[in-house]
Amino acid sequence: MCGKNLIIGLALGLVLTSAIMHATWNFLAKRIGGGMSSIWLFSTLASVIYLPLVIVIMVVQQPIFAPDALLAFVGSVLLHIAYYFLLQRGYSTGGLSLVYPLARGSGPALSVIGAIVLLGETPSGAQLVGALLVSIGVLILTGNPLTLFRRDNRAAIAYALLCGLSIAAYTLWDKIAVSSIMLSPILLTWGGNVAQMILLAPAAVKSWSTVKASWREHRGAVLSISILDSLSYILFLIALTFSAVSVLAPLRQTSILMGALLGISFLGEEVSRRRFGGIGIMLAGVMALALG
Repeated sequence: MCGKNLIIGLALGLVLTSAIMHATWNFLAKRIGGGMSSIWLFSTLASVIYLPLVIVIMVVQQPIFAPDALLAFVGSVLLHIAYYFLLQRGYSTGGLSLVYPLARGSGPALSVIGAIVLLGETPSGAQLVGALLVSIGVLILTGNPLTLFRRDNRAAIAYALLCGLSIAAYTLWDKIAVSSIMLSPILLTWGGNVAQMILLAPAAVKSWSTVKASWREHRGAVLSISILDSLSYILFLIALTFSAVSVLAPLRQTSILMGALLGISFLGEEVSRRRFGGIGIMLAGVMALALG
């Protein structure tokens, strides 16, 4: 029993640390701005920074890319690309305050459903309630749920829900990749960065002046984002190797809670009853997940 509690505690610790890193790099990225060209810069630097670790893994572990491993690797990259594509399409048809919370709120809920149906996971009643509370808290904290009922938001809502579906898809896919097929979390994350670097290169070339300005004026923040973005997902993948998606996927959304607190504290963002209500609901969800 003690060993089981230790494993659960380790998984929760890894995911909460991942969430802190995720909130931190998003906070820094918000201050820098730059859009897709900045994402290219972060991905490119991460590909270079983590390359020595990739080389060490290739030399020491000598992984064999059997057909199932290669399929898992390529599938993960494609699902992450689909996420970014759907997110950008959503932003082109609706506002950030609608698309982002709906995508990030539905993603964990769909992950839990997928984990139960496809992976045979059996979360407790308290954990199911916790996952639901976290998703509701995300919606309230990052946007106004009442905007969902406006007729002109149908296209944006559709893209946001598809984006949430892609989040669930890559979470479940990556769970299988690292826990069943035993792909290295570092290799999987690095491959995603390389793919983003290649696919976003045209956007970077088109906005090269923005890329240069970001590097010249925010070099420390850019390097921090490049390290934290990848490390955040690597820690999450490590936790997935020995723990359940139905618990960890919702728990990772606490990064939104931490990001909101950073925005309120350092960026002078809105302090309202709605946001505090969302924070309270998310905290209740986290407690249910941790104690369930």
